[in-house]
Formats: sequence, C-alpha cells, structure tokens
Amino acid sequence: MAIIASDLAANLIPAAVALSALMIVSLVALRGWRDWIQLKREELAAGHMPAQDPTVPHAGSRIEIADLKERLRKLEAIAAGVDL
Repeated sequence: MAIIASDLAANLIPAAVALSALMIVSLVALRGWRDWIQLKREELAAGHMPAQDPTVPHAGSRIEIADLKERLRKLEAIAAGVDL
C-alpha cells in the first residue's frame, strides 16, 4: 500500500503544479486581453485611431492606383493594336 501512495503522490504533485502554472498563465493572458480591449475602446471613444505612417498610402488608395495602372495598360495595348 505504501508504494501505491508514494506513486500517487509522485504523480499528483507535478500535475497540481502544472495545473497551477497553467491557471496563472491563463489569468495573466486574460488580464492582458481585457486591458488591450479597454485601450481600443478608449481610442474609439476619443474619436481617433493610432497614427499611420504618412509615407504609406491607405489600402483603398493602393487598390485604386493598381486599378488605374491596369486600365492604362489595357488602353496602351489597344492603342498599339495588341489583342488582349
């Protein structure tokens, strides 16, 4: 009986430590997530988004520029008599 009890204790202690560590890490991650969500809510409430780099165009602008380049390429092909 003593061997079974010592095996049980030898397995139970590391399992309890691992479970406690997992719980602590999970709680810390949850706290960080809630703080990040609160920060985003405050940014939205203030009415401004984080500043973007002025040298990087907006995604919508990049799409429009790509569309214009494609149209220009097609017009140049038509002018050159190339069949697309």
